[in-house]
Amino acid sequence: MMLIDTHSHLYAEEFDLDRADALERTREAGLRHILLPAIDSESHQRMFDLANAEPTLCRAMMGLHPTSVNDNPRWREELELVRQYLHAPPSGISFCAVGEIGLDYYWSRDFVVEQREAFVEQCRLAVSLDLPVVVHTRDAWADMCDILCSEAEAARRGGGRLRGVLHAFSEDVATYERLRSCGDFLFGIGGVVTYKKSQISQSVASMSLDDIVLETDCPYLTPVPYRGKRNESSYVRYVCERVAGILGVEAAEVAERTTANACRMFDL
Repeated sequence: MMLIDTHSHLYAEEFDLDRADALERTREAGLRHILLPAIDSESHQRMFDLANAEPTLCRAMMGLHPTSVNDNPRWREELELVRQYLHAPPSGISFCAVGEIGLDYYWSRDFVVEQREAFVEQCRLAVSLDLPVVVHTRDAWADMCDILCSEAEAARRGGGRLRGVLHAFSEDVATYERLRSCGDFLFGIGGVVTYKKSQISQSVASMSLDDIVLETDCPYLTPVPYRGKRNESSYVRYVCERVAGILGVEAAEVAERTTANACRMFDL
């Protein structure tokens, strides 16, 4: 099987002692690409270093994570840095998306206005560059749907397109259908789908395989059978197998079609 992990923080400190081994395990698991979402300037260089060290396997994104807006008086400077990098990438880097960006109200609702402003600006930047967005959402799905649908329509009226991936999608079928109707959006399914009581297992049963991409979000959200331990990109195969079981198809078919979805969206 050929797989793509569309959301991996393999550059994180959690892999500093065995990153080479983790990369080798991804190759053994059949991964074709690993996509690296940005967080903020504190981790940019680590991400660039990995993308440059593994240019065939790893592709970087650029964006400002919503929690890096919270309580950060320099968030507009961070956003300007994102803009600069996207217009003039560092040597050897070719960004595949604007991400991860979005809304996260879980930790605090004190920065809702700032998060919305940063998110909308980055969506419009993605449209201007004809890049997909990779969208993080936590405890903010109503606002996310409203903004994405509004911005997608505005982009269409202006002759552009807003498209991308809803990272760590965990909502119900109604939310899936609404976002799907707004435009060209795919839904990132990760380790949570392997948990016994996860809502997303029920949603996946009603989703089209043409709308799904696979991800790990490593080192977080580790799938069964390694739940409770550090996640890594090679574990995307367990997500693939679980999606196959839910949809009643072979894992090879899930791998083939989700890989095709990712290649189309990210121009891989």
